[in-house]
Amino acid sequence: MQNLVILAGNVGAAPEARTTTGGTKITNFSLATSRPKRDSEGKVLKDENGRRIEDTEWHRITCFNGIGKSVADNVEKGQKVMVRGRIHYTRWTDQQDIERFGVEIIADEVTFLSYGKSRQQQGPAQDNDDDDVPF
Repeated sequence: MQNLVILAGNVGAAPEARTTTGGTKITNFSLATSRPKRDSEGKVLKDENGRRIEDTEWHRITCFNGIGKSVADNVEKGQKVMVRGRIHYTRWTDQQDIERFGVEIIADEVTFLSYGKSRQQQGPAQDNDDDDVPF
């Protein structure tokens, strides 16, 4: 059996990076995924303008070391990414002695599906080196 998760969605906020006292680099970010909302008969619900209504779920993504550095350096809010990893559940007792539970995705791989907004606004790279044309 294997614990495998693949998610594709939009980054919710700029990734947060930190380093542990032992030197491990950890980067966290939130990822939004959506699916169409359906009625009791399974039909996709639409709003008054004819656009489909979607349910959005938020996932906490954790990246370590090299993957974390790449995400911290290159990922921005709103960017589309695909994450391949595993589900990790945690349980702890808080300061009020209440047992708490959490879930996160530990990323093994993050694929950038789009550029961040700052790189999109720059436009495509211009290559005006006409001297190398072999005519």
